[in-house]
Amino acid sequence: MTMATHTVAAAEVTYFEATINGAPITGRSDESILACARRHGVYIPTLCELADIDHTPGTCRVCLVEIQTQGSGKTHLVTSCTTPMQVGLEIWTRTPEVREKQRLQVELLLADHDQDCATCIRHGRCDLQDVAQFVGLRQNRFHDPARVAMRPIDDSSPALIRNMKRCIRCQRCIAVCRDGQGVDALIQIGTGLDTAVGLRHGLTQKNSACVSCGQCVLVCPTGALGERDETDRALEMMYDPELVTVAEFAPAVRVGFGEEFGLPPGTNVEGQIITALRKLGADIVLDTNFGADLVIMEEGTELLQRLAEKKRPTFSSCCPAWINFAERHYPDILPLLSTTKSPQQCVGALAKTYLPEKMGIDPRRIRVISIMPCTAKKDEIARRQLRHDGIAEVDVVLTTREFSRLLRREGIDLKTLEPSAFDNPYMSEYTGAGAIFGTTGGVMEAAVRTMYYVVNGRELPSVELEQLRGFDGVRTATVDLGGDVGEVKVAMCHGLKPTRQIVEAVRSGSADFDFIEVMACPGGCVDGGGSLRSKKQYLPHALKRRETLFGIDRKRAVRQSHHNKQVQALYRDFLGSPNSHKAHELLHTWYSDRRIEMNQTVREIWADIKMTGKVY
Repeated sequence: MTMATHTVAAAEVTYFEATINGAPITGRSDESILACARRHGVYIPTLCELADIDHTPGTCRVCLVEIQTQGSGKTHLVTSCTTPMQVGLEIWTRTPEVREKQRLQVELLLADHDQDCATCIRHGRCDLQDVAQFVGLRQNRFHDPARVAMRPIDDSSPALIRNMKRCIRCQRCIAVCRDGQGVDALIQIGTGLDTAVGLRHGLTQKNSACVSCGQCVLVCPTGALGERDETDRALEMMYDPELVTVAEFAPAVRVGFGEEFGLPPGTNVEGQIITALRKLGADIVLDTNFGADLVIMEEGTELLQRLAEKKRPTFSSCCPAWINFAERHYPDILPLLSTTKSPQQCVGALAKTYLPEKMGIDPRRIRVISIMPCTAKKDEIARRQLRHDGIAEVDVVLTTREFSRLLRREGIDLKTLEPSAFDNPYMSEYTGAGAIFGTTGGVMEAAVRTMYYVVNGRELPSVELEQLRGFDGVRTATVDLGGDVGEVKVAMCHGLKPTRQIVEAVRSGSADFDFIEVMACPGGCVDGGGSLRSKKQYLPHALKRRETLFGIDRKRAVRQSHHNKQVQALYRDFLGSPNSHKAHELLHTWYSDRRIEMNQTVREIWADIKMTGKVY
């Protein structure tokens, strides 16, 4: 056999000859059979494996292949995701035995799986359905309705539903929660046929360490994890002639939605979304970007006041999963959080106060429907701090996925719609600064643009701050705001594992920052837990969505929040000034200690060690 060796990043990689289905291929010493097959365009079905998060537990057993090692006269069935490539390896992916065993494994996976696919949120878009079709499943001899009925459904959370009747025990959710986000709320419970995914300490979804970021939903291959579907509630409000429905949608939705209807990922479909909402029956369509501009005015003013008082650092507050994380995992840092509400809540609060006053509408008739790329937004609107006399500021949150399902059930094809423009004269204008809220670093960059103006009375010479852009988990920079403020040290985190690291550094006194932006989801809102799911991929379109948002910013005639004329009118006619008494009543909030103690038992640690070796 011929072999070649070279060094990449100090690791020796050996190339060698092997075969797949009789065809010669080149193998690598650092890859599995599955990875090698993919590199050569050979399809092998998978369910538990997800290369994007380096998850290959080999538990689903549907990636079986038949192999014969060099010098051996026997063949063996192995899981391709956990078996390394070898010199001279002969691999077969379509033999009768492979097909039979794959079919049997899928049949066993479905034995205690809810068969009512028509009611599942993943119907028609389910990895398990795809694999069942691939293996040619024609019957399910082992289905046990009684065992299915015994599997629990946890619907205690206002954001997420955990339906174990549809779980295939792939453990992707555990991996992304623990290794990706560092939250570690999900664990493996039970043994044998009773093995399942549960919450640490036996808590419910609502009361657990879960922060509702929804990243587990993005990696789940079935309908076992999903958002609480409220499309019917939204439709009932829009259909009710006695109500005035106000719809708002986030900056990230307009760039993370088009691919659902056949448009290229990252396409800006803002105008089509406005048209779609009006066709659905929304009476008033607002832009959450307006709320982002408003948040910059409030949060920027708050930050400058804290800097003047030598209070540092200040953490951003617009991400509800981050707020949940701080309250549950680090309540001692709550005084460091900005008190400014999120853009969604600012729009909701004003849509039930300022807007009806301006438009002559009875505020009791108004219902606010929010379209968000975020599952934690559902949790946010249920917070008692954001309800007034029992009335919520925002009535319903639909994730991007729910909005997609809503349009399809109403027969609306986004790509065929003529785009419309916002026309509300009070709360729909936005600047480039508001648009970049949808990606990590955008809040910081928008805030710096306005704070520089407040301090110096003139615009920042270059509004695009490249030092604040990037995709590292933690980025730091020093920005000179001039005047009496001078240089400020800033940090940006996206993803909760890097956030935990920087919070620990702040608590220990080893971090030296003035302002820290936190986005719970990797990439920020463009990859929020309510975004469209991609089969067998985790966050595949982050950079395309991000670039489109920056493109929107570059094309806007006005790129600084303080030049938003509708925001200026809001302060002149209603709020007075940023951080005024009235602004605090409507646009600021407070936080509460909801500490969850996280302790791992020896039994749980041992279960984790054995996890990759379990066969169900």
